[in-house]
Amino acid sequence: MRILLLSAYDAESHIYWRKGLIEHLPEYEWTVLSLPGRYFSWRMRGNSLSWAFAERELLEQQYDLVIATSMTDLSALRGFIPNLGQIPTLVYFHENQFAYPSSGKEFKSVEPCILNLYTALAGDYCLFNSEYNRRTLLEGASALLGKMPDHVPAGITDRIASRSAVVPVPLKDDSYLPSKPESNRVHLVWNHRWEFDKNPQLLLDAIRLLLKKTDRFTLHVVGQQFRKVPPQFTELSELLDQYPGCKGEWGYMASRQAYQALLQKADIVLSTADHDYQGIAVLEGAAAGAFPVVPDRLAYQELFPVECRYTESDQANEMAEKLGQLIEKKLDNGFELPSVDVSQLSWTVLADKYREVIEAIMKRGAP
Repeated sequence: MRILLLSAYDAESHIYWRKGLIEHLPEYEWTVLSLPGRYFSWRMRGNSLSWAFAERELLEQQYDLVIATSMTDLSALRGFIPNLGQIPTLVYFHENQFAYPSSGKEFKSVEPCILNLYTALAGDYCLFNSEYNRRTLLEGASALLGKMPDHVPAGITDRIASRSAVVPVPLKDDSYLPSKPESNRVHLVWNHRWEFDKNPQLLLDAIRLLLKKTDRFTLHVVGQQFRKVPPQFTELSELLDQYPGCKGEWGYMASRQAYQALLQKADIVLSTADHDYQGIAVLEGAAAGAFPVVPDRLAYQELFPVECRYTESDQANEMAEKLGQLIEKKLDNGFELPSVDVSQLSWTVLADKYREVIEAIMKRGAP
């Protein structure tokens, strides 16, 4: 069976998912089209144009199924390439634009949200990586449709809801590693994109408060960086430099082997995110034995027990308090920090679920 996989904004998390999909479902014949994860606004609106007139021969071949990410302008692409409209299509939502936080600097437009809505409706079935992702799209679409002045068709969000399910992005097989913590210090890892939606200000504020309690920790701040780096990272680096031993790995780690070794050493993996639909970075830390300390919001409410989460009311102070208590428990009381079982997110568990969905859609049925 031949599957056409379309990744219209091929960011790191999308690459992570599509490579895993192809590796763990080798019984299908895969054809992949992807576009680089940059120039977001142009890519979102232009991907159908780019593909329809540069890849027409490939798109007009015969396939048994199309799998498209939610960034794909699927309704326009099916209009440009009519035969695609005759092929069963699955849409995978890594995120949705309805719940994406605003930086206050972007041009305000409903275009990204409308594209998500049209793509969800153009597909035969939709998968979401978390219930939070699914719920916020349905709520956001309902609110947007409520603003239309007239001629609003009934049952749009019900249609999407009835043809959708949650199947997370599985963790790589090599994510599951034995924990190897050190005994004399507590290692904290913050391992996210260095962008505003990961809330670096909260990280800075919490570490500043934590340093008033203890300096018996090493903070590693690693992750993908872009041309414009939020100034909080410079402030945090300079702050940690004042405390010997508190600053660990800093910046992007090109070697996955080195990155995994760091996660094995970590006692705690942190998130301060305002935007995470699944949180692969924290999940990989948990898979290597680190204890997650995450906000009580987003998909984290589905993934981690309440003892891992800090509340919304006074985030920096509560995060610092939680970290201080964990450091004290380990170093003063010999308490082994607990791990959280994330084995249910492995490819071993989830590969058959993907097969089940794919087979059902290829037969023009719903799973």
